[in-house]
Amino acid sequence: MQTIRIRHAALAVAAVAALSGCATVQTPTKGDPLEGFNRTMYKFNDTVDTYALKPVAKGYQYVVPQPVRDSVTNFFSNIGDVYIAANNIVQLRIADGVGDIMRVVINTVFGVGGLFDVATIAKLPKHTADFGITMGRYGMPSGPYLVLPLLGPSTLRDTAGLGVDYVGNPLTYVKPDGLSWGLFGVNLVNTRANLLGAGDVLDAAALDKYSFVRNAYLQRRQMLIDNARGEASTASNNDALPKYDLPDDGAAPAAAGAAGTAGAAAVGGAAAPAGA
Repeated sequence: MQTIRIRHAALAVAAVAALSGCATVQTPTKGDPLEGFNRTMYKFNDTVDTYALKPVAKGYQYVVPQPVRDSVTNFFSNIGDVYIAANNIVQLRIADGVGDIMRVVINTVFGVGGLFDVATIAKLPKHTADFGITMGRYGMPSGPYLVLPLLGPSTLRDTAGLGVDYVGNPLTYVKPDGLSWGLFGVNLVNTRANLLGAGDVLDAAALDKYSFVRNAYLQRRQMLIDNARGEASTASNNDALPKYDLPDDGAAPAAAGAAGTAGAAAVGGAAAPAGA
């Protein structure tokens, strides 16, 4: 019932934003046909983040010591590796999938339930995979860019994958439901705290934060899909959208993540540091 109420609330917000957003941009950017709606939704999400989530994340960062925050990040990252392993196996990236399973076993057994990332020390790399990437790996087009209420940057394909991501998240099955939602909340706040520095990247690198986040998100998603296909990245070959010289390998994805932290934390369940 909680999920249904949240979905209805999100749809209501989206409907209101659609009506107001249609008049915002008369000529959408090529490659972003829903730009009017998206910009309105981006402003809504940014306002929620500025006045609600970001202050809580700052308080959390101030109160909780860095080693504890690192352990919280590792705990949720370890849970996320379960779903990442499943996606990599479905993508026929068997070696990566087996590596992900080994990460879960090693971190759970030797990392005190995932509080310590022993697998990375053992040279088992952390991967990124979700059902949106899996669908892209098998040729499903992304569809238009879409900013979701509270969840942030997405595409039509990635939005369709969110339901599978939620079902595949082990946190979904924690009982009682209050504990499950509490864990989602802790992951959300912890992830946002990890991304506090990303706002500085946006302020320093972009005159138009919406465009910067959009392009950073789309380029990174294309890179991940190309990697899943075993191809050289074509992320920079799309002429439909303007390009940016990104500050470094981690800054742009982090900036995109800061604009939609709830998407990864509340659906995917895998916490990530700012550079992930």
